[in-house]
Amino acid sequence: MNEAAPAPTHAERKSFSRFRQMLAWGVHLYTGLGLVLAAGMAGLIVRADGHDFAWVFVLMLVAVLVDATDGTLARAVRVKDVLPGFDGTLLDNLIDFLTYTFLPLFLLWRADIVPDSLAWNLLPPLLASAYGFCQTDAKTADGYFRGFPSYWNIVALYLYVLHPPINVTLGVLWLLALLTFVPSVYLYPSRGKGRIDILANVLAAPWLVTLIWILVELTTRPIPKTAEWKATPWLVVLSLSYPLFYLAASWIINLRRWKTKIVP
Repeated sequence: MNEAAPAPTHAERKSFSRFRQMLAWGVHLYTGLGLVLAAGMAGLIVRADGHDFAWVFVLMLVAVLVDATDGTLARAVRVKDVLPGFDGTLLDNLIDFLTYTFLPLFLLWRADIVPDSLAWNLLPPLLASAYGFCQTDAKTADGYFRGFPSYWNIVALYLYVLHPPINVTLGVLWLLALLTFVPSVYLYPSRGKGRIDILANVLAAPWLVTLIWILVELTTRPIPKTAEWKATPWLVVLSLSYPLFYLAASWIINLRRWKTKIVP
């Protein structure tokens, strides 16, 4: 007959508790890397050089990867149970507002995508994003974002690379800012469990590859004399297909919900 394993001693339990706390603080430190990346972005934007702007987007991509993985680590370590006095969600939101909204919009102004005389048009996206981040129900129970999520880093990248006419740029900024207030849902692929979320996750992989390709071109090409700096056109169009798919899929879901009177 097998003997029961001896119960852990008080010293062993205390040592294990400290180990879990170290892991939890390590996850928070990993999340906090977003602040370091944000500081690097701010410094590069202020320097206002062509290559510096391109490297800002590289740091934004790294910040997105950190943001996409820290939640999984936090749940694995159970940081809320181990460190109940420290709210990692607040830290995450603070970093996200900087890296997803404030710094991308700041870059659009410094890169002259939105000129000084029209810089006030950057205020609606800024305020709309602040509103979105402060909503207690910004994420629905069934795995969606409520209102347009603050993906201004992606918007800034495409406006920077494509450099469309200013009226198009302003139209995009105002439209997406207004969509923040519309009672609608948007895909949250890392949280959703439906087939469309699975498809979005699958398509995100080649999209990420094209983004990296674009960033390699922007960071290695000589700085042009003109304000326009375009990557390979077909590559940009190919990469743009994923954001368009994301918006189309989200709006189709909203149309189905509105038809069945499911109000998000």
